[in-house]
Amino acid sequence: MTVGGRDDGFGKVLVLKIKDILERKRTISFEFFPPREADGIPGVIEVVKELRRFAPDFVSVTYGAGGGTREHTAAITLQLRRETDLAVMAHLTCVAQTRGEVHGVLQRLDAAGIENVIALRGDRPAGYDAAAIPAGDEFAHATDLIEHIRGNFDFGIAAACYPEGHTESADLDADLRYIRLKQDLGADFFITQLFYDNAHYYGLLERAGRAGIKLPIVPGVLPILNTAQIRRFTALCGATIPPALDARLERYADDNRAVREIGIEYAARQVEDLWANGVPGVHFYVLNRSYSVARILETLGLGGGGMAGTDDGGGTDSGVGADGVVGTDGG
Repeated sequence: MTVGGRDDGFGKVLVLKIKDILERKRTISFEFFPPREADGIPGVIEVVKELRRFAPDFVSVTYGAGGGTREHTAAITLQLRRETDLAVMAHLTCVAQTRGEVHGVLQRLDAAGIENVIALRGDRPAGYDAAAIPAGDEFAHATDLIEHIRGNFDFGIAAACYPEGHTESADLDADLRYIRLKQDLGADFFITQLFYDNAHYYGLLERAGRAGIKLPIVPGVLPILNTAQIRRFTALCGATIPPALDARLERYADDNRAVREIGIEYAARQVEDLWANGVPGVHFYVLNRSYSVARILETLGLGGGGMAGTDDGGGTDSGVGADGVVGTDGG
């Protein structure tokens, strides 16, 4: 049995809400994304299974924008719920969908035994016609979605927050007001956007404490795989790359294996510092590759252990979009 569940005495694992897990231990968790095509789903499931030996407290699956991969998100989430004892958190974005459509997704997740969701606004897909949904029939913000979930379901609810501020926020104070509102409307805990200077995370904790935000804030860590990819990700989500790190990435920009090693070393130091400073957990953006995360956890002696994951050949572009916490979220 993993720490993410408990046996009911009849061999069936009862999945806990993540807030309950966070109350009793520090967590390790992994985030995956759905493939563009359905025939890629088995590959994602295989990576999840490779990382199960680290006994993650929960895993999550991101939600594609514009309907392109939403069905694949549901398929992976429900398959993991059926076939494993992992606590699975479903991502749910609310833009470009009617309220009824979003409510229907929540009903299906509830019926399937999914107990945890992360509520995000998401980004409108390119070329989306805003007139396609009648005025008022869309959850405009993550806060609207959180309020709806809390008022109609019994899910554990995660929300996103941004150590360097949301790209659409006027300033850090305005950003903090939205984080506080998410707490007040029913979120149970937060997962941060990626960051590469831990000072940004510690600054967020200090600001949150002053604002009366008492919920756990779990740092999100993305091990770098290649230079072009991480520059695109950070430009998209408003995160910054420290100059010394960026210089190393530039030096090896044409050598993905070398950049992956830099990413492993850097993320290991990040996580070591975060863990030493008492974070409630660490959430890894896996990008559907097990090797880097496995190496980091082994180096630090975290998780359930085991041999390093299969060498995935370095940092070819994963195709991750802006639909989950990696991205602008809009929440």
